[in-house]
Amino acid sequence: MAKKQIRVLHFFKTYFPDSYGGIEQVINQIARGSAAHGIETHVLSLSKTKVERTITLNGHKVHRAKQDFYIASTGISFSVFLRFSQLAKQADVIHYHFPWPLMDMVHLLTRVNKPSVVTYHSDIVRQKRLMKFYQPLKNSFLSSVDRIVATSPNYLKSSDVLKRFKEKVEIIPIGIDKSLYPTPEIERVNEWRHEVGDKFFLFVGVLRYYKGLHILIEAARTADYPIVIVGAGPVEMELKALADSFGLRNIYFAGRVSDADKVALLELSYAVVFPSHLRSEAFGISLLEGAMYGKPMISSEIGTGTTFINIDGETGIVVPPSDPAALSQAMSWLWDNPVAASQMGIKAEKRYWQLFTADEMVEKYAGLYRDLVKRANL
Repeated sequence: MAKKQIRVLHFFKTYFPDSYGGIEQVINQIARGSAAHGIETHVLSLSKTKVERTITLNGHKVHRAKQDFYIASTGISFSVFLRFSQLAKQADVIHYHFPWPLMDMVHLLTRVNKPSVVTYHSDIVRQKRLMKFYQPLKNSFLSSVDRIVATSPNYLKSSDVLKRFKEKVEIIPIGIDKSLYPTPEIERVNEWRHEVGDKFFLFVGVLRYYKGLHILIEAARTADYPIVIVGAGPVEMELKALADSFGLRNIYFAGRVSDADKVALLELSYAVVFPSHLRSEAFGISLLEGAMYGKPMISSEIGTGTTFINIDGETGIVVPPSDPAALSQAMSWLWDNPVAASQMGIKAEKRYWQLFTADEMVEKYAGLYRDLVKRANL
């Protein structure tokens, strides 16, 4: 007998095609893979632009409510309360993506009585002064949902919030689908080879305060190896100014690039360096991309998913956070030990196929959805 189709509503502040961040990528991977498990996916998010309310994207429905204003990293919408209530009543499972304080409020005020799960992507790290006001709302929200998903055992172990709700937490690592990544033309690869060479350290990501790129630039003063930084973001200009102030000539800022260019650079790179030094970096999808392409990695120990992806001495090197000297030494060791570095890359790719594929992630979420529906019907 065929399994009954389940309708899941994902709820987060931003989503494709308005925004392409890490959480949005996770939701998209789950949505794309869920259809094969008999799951119909809907996503509700906010949009700053005047757009069609509902569109179809990659086989699932995307609904958008108007964002009225933005404060303390939180999008606010008045119309989203009614829109959520309408969509949630038609859903079998509500899948929240934390953090987003407005989401907590919507959940509690609309009182939609449906099975619920929240993927806990990150602690709130920066808004410490506002936390004392938000704390009661957050605790009420997390207490009321049926299940909480942590994206790595490391994060569960290091998060004081998750430890409070440990009895209803399960671990489902983030997975990505390599088949969705383009294969760059040989001409494109050769263009990048001509531009940056074929032995360099690569960073990929949005240039934000917690990515630790100032530490990488400091390390580059003593680790005189070519470094390619891919991405744009809020701290881009100050990072370029810092590199200029040190007179560094071994750092190449590539800016924002296409997916095909990113893959070309991943294939050419010698190793991936990921110096994020704060817990705001909860997982590290671009670090996982390095593993997927068989690259040895350097990351920092911040008690999050980065050290679940990168195992020290096995798939790469893990250094203390905010330590330019340790980062410089790790780069030097990898550079000077190409055979060991290659073996680390092979192990990194093997670990990706074992733990971090999109199929693995989607299968676990599909099982969780069905379990929630089954328990609700008992």
